[in-house]
Amino acid sequence: MLKGLAAQHTVVGVDYPGSGDTPRSTTPLSLDDLADQLVAAAVAEGLETFTLSGYSLGGPVAIRAGARHPERVTALVLTATFPHRDNRLSPALSVWRKLAETGDYELLAEYLTMMALGADAMEAMPAEQLQQAVGFTAASVADGTPEHAELAPRADVRDDLTRIKAPTLVISTTQDRFTSTRLHRQLADGIPGARLTEIHTGHLPMVERPEEWQKLITDFLTQHNA
Repeated sequence: MLKGLAAQHTVVGVDYPGSGDTPRSTTPLSLDDLADQLVAAAVAEGLETFTLSGYSLGGPVAIRAGARHPERVTALVLTATFPHRDNRLSPALSVWRKLAETGDYELLAEYLTMMALGADAMEAMPAEQLQQAVGFTAASVADGTPEHAELAPRADVRDDLTRIKAPTLVISTTQDRFTSTRLHRQLADGIPGARLTEIHTGHLPMVERPEEWQKLITDFLTQHNA
């Protein structure tokens, strides 16, 4: 649920603690640390300025990075994300964390599949394909998921929103069971000049409508020469 950034033709992705080849953290994760790691990874690749793309829990990380390093961020794209937990997101995150801590990745995958897929996409899937999706999700659960799930309820970037100077696109996933359109609107309303656009998917627009999602982003970045 943590994603990286793109700049022109170079894409830099960061494996946060407990995902990819990065070891799990032995201390609670920090938004400030993750934001600085994200920027440092881009700079290490020779990128002095860049676009930040934040998806789901990666959204607060990207927002914090944009607020802490405004001189480096030329544009910001936020998809299916949130400025803080609301009363809908709070129990969803709590269940995610508790299931992750059990180590029962099959059960966790069933929950995540149910929550992440939009109603249209889920109902269009044959039963066999749906089970395959659950299996794929179970196999891809990061070891550091408990730490990610512990951070999510603490992530609150409401005070960072007015500090964002870069052109910002907020992509609202209208069938999202994790992050509501209400939270998406809060992002767009709080970031000066932000544009809000909708895509009729659940929490996984890159899976349900990848071409449409990509076009929203590329059109926005082309408009802003980012």
